[in-house]
Amino acid sequence: MAETFDYVIVGAGSAGCILANRLTADGKHTVCLLEAGPPDWHPFIHIPAGFIKTLNNPNLNWMYQAEPSHWTGGRAIDVPRGKTLGGSSSINGHIYNRGQRMDFDGWSQRGNRNWGYADVLPYFKRCEQRIGGGDDTFRGREGNLQVTDLNYQHPFCDIFMAGAHTIGIPRNKDYNGAVQEGISYVQRTAHKRRRVSTARAFLNPAKSRANLTVRTNAFATKILLEGQKAVGVAYSKGGRAGKMVEVRANREVILSGGVVNSPQLLQLSGIGPGGLLQSLGIEVQHELAGVGENLRDHYAPRLSARVKNIETLNERARGLSLVGEVIKYFAGGKSIVNLSPSMVYGFWHSDEAARSNDLQFIFTPASYKLGVHGLLDDVPGFTIAAWQHRPESKGWLRARSADPFEKPIIQPNYLDDEEDRRVVVCAMKLARRLMYTEPMMPYIESEAYPGEDVQSDDEYLEAARHWGGTTFHLMGTCRMGPESDPTSVVDDQLRVRGMESLRVIDASVMPTMVSANLNAATMMIGEKGSDMVLGKAAMEPIIVPD
Repeated sequence: MAETFDYVIVGAGSAGCILANRLTADGKHTVCLLEAGPPDWHPFIHIPAGFIKTLNNPNLNWMYQAEPSHWTGGRAIDVPRGKTLGGSSSINGHIYNRGQRMDFDGWSQRGNRNWGYADVLPYFKRCEQRIGGGDDTFRGREGNLQVTDLNYQHPFCDIFMAGAHTIGIPRNKDYNGAVQEGISYVQRTAHKRRRVSTARAFLNPAKSRANLTVRTNAFATKILLEGQKAVGVAYSKGGRAGKMVEVRANREVILSGGVVNSPQLLQLSGIGPGGLLQSLGIEVQHELAGVGENLRDHYAPRLSARVKNIETLNERARGLSLVGEVIKYFAGGKSIVNLSPSMVYGFWHSDEAARSNDLQFIFTPASYKLGVHGLLDDVPGFTIAAWQHRPESKGWLRARSADPFEKPIIQPNYLDDEEDRRVVVCAMKLARRLMYTEPMMPYIESEAYPGEDVQSDDEYLEAARHWGGTTFHLMGTCRMGPESDPTSVVDDQLRVRGMESLRVIDASVMPTMVSANLNAATMMIGEKGSDMVLGKAAMEPIIVPD
């Protein structure tokens, strides 16, 4: 007989680990947390610079790819997604970036009640244990998630920020505070030389609770339905050839598998666009046109230059220098092994008419061989990447077949919207201005990419088309919206429309893109969603002046 729990959560990622913690905290409810991947034991998960080794590890990464398209030059682009406890929070660049006030006010204005900035700020704060500066109106000090400042200040980063100041971009002490616009060193989810994933911050403290059961290598294949009610989940213990198991949910089934896996599981279970399901031979249990639609991502071209007169990370990451850095790391000293992939973050606008910053850029004193994830150049270099905050291009995700083990079709439609193409050109122009500021000039040997011959808007766009890539910020495939929105999948309580006892709580519910990396907002959704599941009153809004 199938085991029965009050709640079954599918996916132990950025939201799922938080849900598992909050739903079991009072001891009143039993929870089964299913994770398709293994435990988070791999050392490269926990060493900050080790993230680069997880991007090509199929044991920790789903190894998805986006379909080729015209505006990516016919290229298939890798779409890393975490497949271990902590999900993508265990393999990401550990940057903590919430987004702008207007992002969440926009969610509310679209008919999603109690999702404005004043409503979500208390949940950002509840999640966070900010170690460092910041106004406590905006920052949390007592949460599980440790958020720290980068403790390695490379002199080239200071030179870059000084150059940004010469073109009018101010320093910002806290881009997660009152104002995002400006430039600063990154804030990140790492502490005492270790990554702080949601598994480490939220799941580990809850594992000893008798009312929490965590099952790894548990590949969910189908939501069990009785009419329009979700009653459990079927999963394979150990993959395609594994033993099939069922677990039942007395109260709710909660999908937290992320932007790819949550809509795919809905479709495989007969919940989604009727025509698609029928074409795959899947019996339609509940037609819901928006499942898998509204997919968006940040698309980023990267500019790089060869460097002189200063040491970069390229030289320190090989040979005996790297050995020394590893020794310093394990001895507790400052080391490149403790670094994030980006060291400086900036937020600016594509033109002076923009009402708020609509561009994000990053800087790192290292450069990479084109087309190779994480393979550093042999010569000194630096990289600037810039991208549009709120893309208009919409893609989709569709199950490829009725086989749950076959990877879905992912089509983000990067740069499909004309406005996105305009803004990405502006982003590249800004990156080049930042490259050639007066403080930077003594250190520029030559421009490596896109190259000095790229000057016109058409040339910039062509360069973006052939060399841009994902920033790993997929969202929106189970969009939250009012009943009048034909593409909405969940309501503002995160309940799947037309179904009983079924919710989606992860980044797929975001109705529009936020001006940020998505991990912080996904964790906020997990926090807020846990109160909704438990029937708790929402936290008191925090009203802050404009």
